[in-house]
Amino acid sequence: MKLPISNFRIYTKVMFLSLFFFSLEGRALTLGEQPPNIIFILADDLGYNDVGFNGIKWVETPNLNKLAQTSKVFNNAYMYPLCSPSRAALITGKDSYRTQVYAVPVLETGTAEESIYSRGTVQKEHTFFSEPLNKAGYKLAHMGKWHVVGPYPEKEVDYPFKDIGTQPISGDKSWIKKHQTPEYQAYYPEHRGYHRNIGGSWWGDPARGYDKGYKSKSGGYVAPFNNPYIKPKADDEWLSDRLTDEAIRFIAENKQHPFMINLNFYAPHRPSIPRSPKLLKKYQEKAKDPITGKFSSLRKEMAAFSTLVESVDENVGRLVKYLDENNLRENTVIIFTSDNGFHGSQTVDNTMRGKKGLIYEGGIKVPALMNWPSHIKAGRIDTPIFVTDYFPTILELAGETNNYFGTIDGRSILPLVFDQALPERPLFWHIASAAKQPALSAMRDGDWKVIQYLVSGDVELYNIALDPKETTNLFKIESKKSDEMVDKLSMWRKHNNVPLPPASKLPY
Repeated sequence: MKLPISNFRIYTKVMFLSLFFFSLEGRALTLGEQPPNIIFILADDLGYNDVGFNGIKWVETPNLNKLAQTSKVFNNAYMYPLCSPSRAALITGKDSYRTQVYAVPVLETGTAEESIYSRGTVQKEHTFFSEPLNKAGYKLAHMGKWHVVGPYPEKEVDYPFKDIGTQPISGDKSWIKKHQTPEYQAYYPEHRGYHRNIGGSWWGDPARGYDKGYKSKSGGYVAPFNNPYIKPKADDEWLSDRLTDEAIRFIAENKQHPFMINLNFYAPHRPSIPRSPKLLKKYQEKAKDPITGKFSSLRKEMAAFSTLVESVDENVGRLVKYLDENNLRENTVIIFTSDNGFHGSQTVDNTMRGKKGLIYEGGIKVPALMNWPSHIKAGRIDTPIFVTDYFPTILELAGETNNYFGTIDGRSILPLVFDQALPERPLFWHIASAAKQPALSAMRDGDWKVIQYLVSGDVELYNIALDPKETTNLFKIESKKSDEMVDKLSMWRKHNNVPLPPASKLPY
């Protein structure tokens, strides 16, 4: 029998399990009579040190920095290393082994023996956080990247799959007609609780509408956007501006109701199209950052990438300004984060190992903040949080924790935001398909992080506090800790019946 979120307890005797639910009973937390508006801003491929509020000023983000000054900033916010599993976990509150979204299907490698190939479509059986919010009276809009429906949902029936997923080539518009039928629209925002969808489809980047894709002059960032879910307007110029315009328009039309905006910028995902010649020149002339190694001459795209980030920042500023000017700011929660770490073709970060696609910190650690004037006190939080935590957090903000009866693998982070302690827990990743790395599971528990490859059984162990760059594998040196961590990870898989690739020699 499934219980409402508020009835769950954290089982400390089995702390390796995936289901950690924080009890709301007995906690004096007054959110107000009217549920707050919620704006969830998700950048794409934005690294931890690609924002100024985390201490590195090379990429200029003055509006985010100002917002962070009155926010709770999370020093250890984690996602999956690729966008599809992060987005699936975000909207469902469920770990990857439940949704079967482990990677971006077209990026997978290896054989069906070495991998359990990923879904591109989150199935209808999984509730999105937008659905209970809709029932609670929220007006909801999705703007920008969706990427939780595959280009061919009809092919995702016989699971597990025998072959790696495919997608239409750039400029191919043959898929549009099918995706506008009720059968396919069932996987789209407007049939998952949202009242409006602007720009969301199976696309993982904005360049898909152009025959030349990344090599096109527009890249989908410069109008015309060639996105079938963005109706062209005469004054269109820049994609991030248009998405923010639509968010502001939706708020203006629905500000008499509690509203929820899912603002998923495509930026700064490749292609790295400069926002303007002026901004591009600014970054091309910057001196090298001595901490991260950011320097335009090291990556040809870095200056253009930085202009994409600054454009996101500018639009966050526009949104906050609109809320201020319309007396909406006090009762609006803003959450800002990224879907995974930085793309190695666009930028660098020498403070940590890895990049997008890798389970190391550079691929999974992201910037994150939560802001709510007069409710949230400014500060920084070291306690690690995971992508699955946003679902129960949003439900608690909306006052819907007692009305949702589904499975959630995360826990509400509002206690942390309101300066209350939360029991420690491990974080788990399960990536059953090979992409940038072989299929693996991973766990962070306190300062320790273990990675176990599912086919070979090889193990890596790191102390993140002492070795943030993950340079020294302590698997053989710290044998007792290695055994403890591997046992916890294995027991988590066993208890949750987590699937392994056919070639795996692991017992569970």
